[in-house]
Amino acid sequence: MKLLWVMVWRELASYSRAPLTYLFLMAFTALSGILTFYPGDFYARNQADLMPFFNFQPWLCLVLLSPLAMRLWAQERQYGSIELLMTLPLGDFARVTGKFLAAWIVAGLALVLTFPLVLTVNYLGSPDNVAILVGYLGSWLLAGAHLAIGSCMSALAKQQMVALVLTLLVCLLFMGSGLGPVRDALLPWAPMWLVDGVASLSLLERYQAISKGLIDAGDMLFFISLIVAWLSATAVVIDLNKAQ
Repeated sequence: MKLLWVMVWRELASYSRAPLTYLFLMAFTALSGILTFYPGDFYARNQADLMPFFNFQPWLCLVLLSPLAMRLWAQERQYGSIELLMTLPLGDFARVTGKFLAAWIVAGLALVLTFPLVLTVNYLGSPDNVAILVGYLGSWLLAGAHLAIGSCMSALAKQQMVALVLTLLVCLLFMGSGLGPVRDALLPWAPMWLVDGVASLSLLERYQAISKGLIDAGDMLFFISLIVAWLSATAVVIDLNKAQ
């Protein structure tokens, strides 16, 4: 565990020097507010909750976290620093998990920076703050799922832009797997168990339940399992690349 946190602090130090980190934090904070108050009709709804904010989180994660994730491994390979990383006395677990946790902490910081929205809704009404806290937890888990997928795509790609495109595509597939058009496309030829199985993989469907303040063990387990699975796949890809 000590080695793991050494890796986390190494990555956080790297993020603190990267202009992309500050651009991400500013863009996430600004867009969260703009989307909540304007397309989300925060005032017009006349309800003391943050549903407009949480409704846009999946799309903000898709657009803004993919560039953050693309640098995890592709940047190391592109700049030639991956050889130095592999010589450090760290196991694959510490390398992969440490990089992921550092990016997840940055994503969590972006969510924390939106706290003025919580103050605003509490000033205007009497919201259910427990539900809001659960919604933030769901947003953080959703961010973790995107970053875990992006970590694997970044390990697969040699260029950061390729990693970005792959992350966007795979995350979009997981986001939309439970939507009506996908079910309609599968129903004519696929058995119902396959249709339901594809729908159960939908990040959007799982997140929407948590964003409403409903904690379901199945949804929580889904996000945790998805993160673990993609980080395990990342470790496998890294190990295969070392053998080449």
